[in-house]
Order: sequence, then C-alpha cells, then structure tokens
Amino acid sequence: MTPATDRAALLLTRPAADSARLAALALARIGPRPVVISPVMAVVPLPLPPLPRVAAVVLTSAHAVAALADWPARPPAFCVGERTAEAARQAGFPLAATAPDAARLLPLIRAARPGPLLHARGRHAAVDLAAALAGDGIEVAEAVVYEQPRQPLTPAARALMTGAAPVLLPLFSARTARLLAEDLPAGAAAPLWIAAIGEAVAAAAEPLSPRRIEVADRPALAAMLDALDRLATDEAAG
Repeated sequence: MTPATDRAALLLTRPAADSARLAALALARIGPRPVVISPVMAVVPLPLPPLPRVAAVVLTSAHAVAALADWPARPPAFCVGERTAEAARQAGFPLAATAPDAARLLPLIRAARPGPLLHARGRHAAVDLAAALAGDGIEVAEAVVYEQPRQPLTPAARALMTGAAPVLLPLFSARTARLLAEDLPAGAAAPLWIAAIGEAVAAAAEPLSPRRIEVADRPALAAMLDALDRLATDEAAG
C-alpha cells in the first residue's frame, strides 16, 4: 500500500500480478494515493488436455498464453489485446491479427478464414467464439486451460468499502463487477467512482450503487488510465 494521502484510495481487484502492474501505471498517471489490492479471482493454470492440430489459435488473454507454455505447437495466433499479442509473440506464436476485444476480432477471423481454430481460454469466457463463428462455417475447438476461482475481499478492501472516503475502482470485466457486488460487505457506504472498460461492465457494476461510472473510450488499458484520470480529477475537484 502507498503512503496515505487525502486523495481517493485506489481499489484494484484484478489477479495479483495484473493489479500490481496496474497500480504502478495508475499511480504514475493520477498521483500518489492509498492502494489496496484485493483480487476477486485468481488465475490457476490447468493441466493441458489433448489439443487438436489446428490452423490457428485464438488467445483472448495473456493467461492463456502462459497456460500453453508446454504445448509444442505454435500456430498463428488471433489475439485480443496488445498485451496478449505481445505475450504470444514472445512465446513464439506468429501473429495473425490483433483486436482490442473479441467482438472486433471476429470479423478479422471471418475475413482470414484460416481453417480449424483452437480457442484456449479460461473457465469463464465473456464471448462464445465457437458459437459466434459456427454460422460462418469456421470450426472452433475450445480448451479450458486455466481456472478463475473467486477470492473473498481482503480485510483492507472491506475497510475501504465500509468507510466514508471515496474509492476509485477500475473494473475490467463484467464477472469482476458481479463477484464484487456479491461480496459487498454489510454497511458498504464508500462513494465509488468506477472506471469501466465497456458498457457491459458498467451495467454489471450498477448493483454497486456507484457515485459515478466513467466508461473507457475503447477496451484498452490506456483508455482505462484515461478514464481513471478523469475520475480522479473530478473527484478531487469535489
């Protein structure tokens, strides 16, 4: 946690490594303030099942890239997000295409028509790529290569949520918002200033009764930092 200031605290709920990375970027952007890291889910790699021979792989998270470390095949990769694409490139996957989210990756896959695909993903996926591409005659096998078990809020996070001071809360997935709402402590009254990576995440965050929700201009980390900056500036101005 950073030294206490009179600025709104930053509550980070992504998996631990992702939150630590986000904390460094956010504090450099919006200035020093208390930071509490309380992941609402963990990332647990699973033993790889037998994987089919495919023309390309779809990677919607850098966690999937890490989970495929022992897979000897390195087919071209369709990636969601620049961080996933960079992880795939470093792991030896040639990049077929990259898009900021799954919805914008689908047209690129349809245009390429690469042949049979493998979607390596976590247990919980925001988009059913196999169903979305089935009507286009594109075969997509799925492999769940990591789990995302829920984690309880830490005592420090509960103290933030039940306090009176404002809290800046970036949310990167609808599932994160739902899990946080389900674990909301009794008496939670802190004014929440939420940065949401998209409209679906903003809708899932409504049960948290936020003081304000700022939706990122695009589904990217840089846009989330912009949204946090806008929230922090407005919150400080009262």
